Amino acid sequence: MSAAIAQSGVAAARALQGPARGIARCSRQQYLRLRAQQQPFRPAVRSFSAGARVWEKRYTEDHEWIDTSDPESASIGISTYAAKALGDVVYVELPTEGTEVNKGDAIGAVESVKSASDIMTPVSGTILEVNSVLEDKPGTINSSPEGDGWLAKIKISSAQELDALMDAEGYRKFTEETDKK
Repeated sequence: MSAAIAQSGVAAARALQGPARGIARCSRQQYLRLRAQQQPFRPAVRSFSAGARVWEKRYTEDHEWIDTSDPESASIGISTYAAKALGDVVYVELPTEGTEVNKGDAIGAVESVKSASDIMTPVSGTILEVNSVLEDKPGTINSSPEGDGWLAKIKISSAQELDALMDAEGYRKFTEETDKK
């Protein structure tokens, strides 16, 4: 009877192992040898690529910026440097939606207690949207010039024009040189 109980115990143990029954067992030494022969884990390679310029802000020498993180609708505004130089903004003239513009065209103006300045478009394209909040709260440009203070969104017609613009580091150096003069 004890042999029958022992056999049922072995059968129960095998039943609990489930799918692992078909796996061959090996010694620790064999396991380590097999493990050493396996290729090391490598994360999956990205199946797409994007140029770095796609994800960064670009700047002009006239202190405008363009953010192309959304390729269908790039945002345009004035830099923090320009906002500080202008002082308190009291009026913003925004472009008209649907307007076709060329690189360097004036698309609006910003007036402050110190001065007034035209807004030039850094690239060619079509104005898709304007930041109407600036009509009622032009001071938004002072509080968040490179965030909520964007002026317009544009559909870029020539992505090659972005190559002529400065990246953040280049713009920082440009403004430092400007301050030295």
